[in-house]
Amino acid sequence: MNLINLFDLSLLGRGGKTALEFEGASYTFGEMDARANRMARALTARGFEQGGRLCVQLANCVEMIDLYLACLKTGVIFVPVNVLYKDREVAHIVSDAEPRLLVTASEAAELAREAAALPADRPAAPALDGDAPAGIIYTSGTTGASKGAVITHNNLATNALNLITCWQIGEADRLLLAIPLFHVHGLGNGLHTWLISGCRVRMLERFEHRKAASEFLDFRPTLFFGVPTIYVRLLDLPAEAACEIGAFMRLFVSGSAPLPAQVLEDFEARYGHRILERYGMTETLMNMGNPYVGERRAGTVGLPFPGVSARVLDPDGLCVADGQSGELYVKGPNVFPGYWRREEATDAAFADGYFRTGDIAVRAADGYYTLQGRKSDLIISGGFNIYPREIEEFLCGQEGVKEAAVAGVADRVRGEVPVAYIVAGAGFDAEATEAKCRAALASFKVPRAFIAVDKLPRTALGKIQKHLLPSATSASGS
Repeated sequence: MNLINLFDLSLLGRGGKTALEFEGASYTFGEMDARANRMARALTARGFEQGGRLCVQLANCVEMIDLYLACLKTGVIFVPVNVLYKDREVAHIVSDAEPRLLVTASEAAELAREAAALPADRPAAPALDGDAPAGIIYTSGTTGASKGAVITHNNLATNALNLITCWQIGEADRLLLAIPLFHVHGLGNGLHTWLISGCRVRMLERFEHRKAASEFLDFRPTLFFGVPTIYVRLLDLPAEAACEIGAFMRLFVSGSAPLPAQVLEDFEARYGHRILERYGMTETLMNMGNPYVGERRAGTVGLPFPGVSARVLDPDGLCVADGQSGELYVKGPNVFPGYWRREEATDAAFADGYFRTGDIAVRAADGYYTLQGRKSDLIISGGFNIYPREIEEFLCGQEGVKEAAVAGVADRVRGEVPVAYIVAGAGFDAEATEAKCRAALASFKVPRAFIAVDKLPRTALGKIQKHLLPSATSASGS
């Protein structure tokens, strides 16, 4: 079985039901199927065949969904490209994936015109099994050139079915989709749970905090997928709006970056909902999540999803005891088969059938996992291991600290020392914050400088890009 077989539960089985709202227009599932059939014919007319690649660099729009469904119907491999990428980054992906075509806004409009003139009946579809590649999604490339993760129909189907089951997503739900489809968060979670469950979606081109209240209050969703920066913005909404939104919402989910515990607590107080934090990666889709029914524990990413196995290992590859830190390894039908045309990188990414996530984690005795940061972010100061997230969580709970990031900088004596980058609000006092750190943290964890920044450099999904933080030696501290 492939994804189209699952999507047909809605594309055919719920053909007359309103499926999608976008920029004032609405479409039934049947209309979405017809659009995709025409687009599939347009791709075939352009010479696309099973296994060919189509790169798509588009902001959220109906044509992007048309192209994705058309690729699945024809066996073409969908390669989404971040709309924020510049020419150099796009050139790398195009060179690596070797697509037949790169679709930007102008090309999408031309393809849409071609598709509109073609029949809407279903074209002959290749016999794809679940191991067939559905897409190649490129990693963010913060530590080198980005690699293309090959994601199969089975990977995406497993992911969506897990979320639909564990989060009880059904046909009666209303999903406000404000995250980009070029990322696995929007594509793998949003698009797939929608098309399989048959819920109703209002898609936004992008999240705009000034319009957030009106979008929520007009559409009245029950379900929302966001990233931590979005939830920080939602805390700025008036209390009356937050209360009304909380009354009709069923579930808020956060992912793609760590959710500060303080944000979770503040959001619950304001909206009456405890955000469900989950954890995934480009290469694995969703690995873990806090339970829908049960304790949503602040600072943790919860429990492995059905079918997912996890290990926490030391540098020698041995399992560590509960409560001890180590690198997280995962295995399951959600995990990708490998990187596009990079056999060595694929081999290095797996050990004993488990994928090496590169994330440092701790497992509690009751099975909840807490992430402490990327292995590459680990600061070793005078022989002591420092996990930046612990310090970041503490800083985010202090007066006047809107956001915080901690990174290591070179030190002649200790090798590395932690430095804090602060997005400050009213009431921030660097000396008072340092004093609180000294009272609450071991001396080697106390940041050696507090550097004020207007904003933290982030990916389109809100993940902090620490390699783009200003140099501690050249930036002015506060």
